[in-house]
Amino acid sequence: MCPAKVDPSVARGYIVPVGGAEDKAAGAVILNRFVEVAGGSDARIAVIPTASTMRDTGSRYETLFTELGAGEAYALPYEERVDTEREDWLLRLANATGIFLTGGNQLRISTILGGTPVAKKIRSLNARGVAVGGTSAGAAVLSEHMIAFGESGSTPRAGLVSLAPGFGLTNRVIIDQHFRQRDRLGRLLAALAYNPFAIGIGLDEDTAGFIDSNDLIQVVGNGAITIVDASALEHSSMGTASSGEAICLTGVRLHVLTAGSTFDLHTRKAEPPPAGQS
Repeated sequence: MCPAKVDPSVARGYIVPVGGAEDKAAGAVILNRFVEVAGGSDARIAVIPTASTMRDTGSRYETLFTELGAGEAYALPYEERVDTEREDWLLRLANATGIFLTGGNQLRISTILGGTPVAKKIRSLNARGVAVGGTSAGAAVLSEHMIAFGESGSTPRAGLVSLAPGFGLTNRVIIDQHFRQRDRLGRLLAALAYNPFAIGIGLDEDTAGFIDSNDLIQVVGNGAITIVDASALEHSSMGTASSGEAICLTGVRLHVLTAGSTFDLHTRKAEPPPAGQS
């Protein structure tokens, strides 16, 4: 799935993958920032809780976003593919200035919403300036290539990870979440061994990457983002490895970025936080 064509007269909306377990109390810095980029007090945030099987997920985020100052927040609880044809919900989605996908199981999102009018509308709205974010499973589905599932571990191995089509808001990244908490470096490296074009984004919990219209990632939150850049890959044994065998990769670059850091997806250049910020 390719990103929707962006009208040159309109800046693409933010793409905001969140690593999961984001702070929902205290400062709620990530959710506050999402409300801000979605329009602040004028924000109309559509919450899509499809990844979750918990009935109150949508209503909890409705309350969170309104308490954080959004003008309106409303859940669109797509549970079956037939729900994606509801004209009243499509109209509400089209009226949103921000769209937020909750956590759960990313395959629930892709199998229920993939290839439907809802997925197409989300891509076109983002291309026209609407901020689209997601936490945990909701983060994984934002890119063109989605990590469907895989095993933990720091060493990349053949067969360690399975990929599936995501929403395709961007084809520049592959996203993994709960990154250091669940020891997922190996599966992100394995995913990049299949497709060295993309940048790997490993999101710690309570950490987000705010990707602006210029494809600059801004790190927000209390953890770190691990950036894995395989663009200068010199050697990969993925093509000859047997299932379960460790993969040899040379020429891979890795950055660990904390709040205030940035990474440019075009130049592939990382910048640390400004002086005095850590």
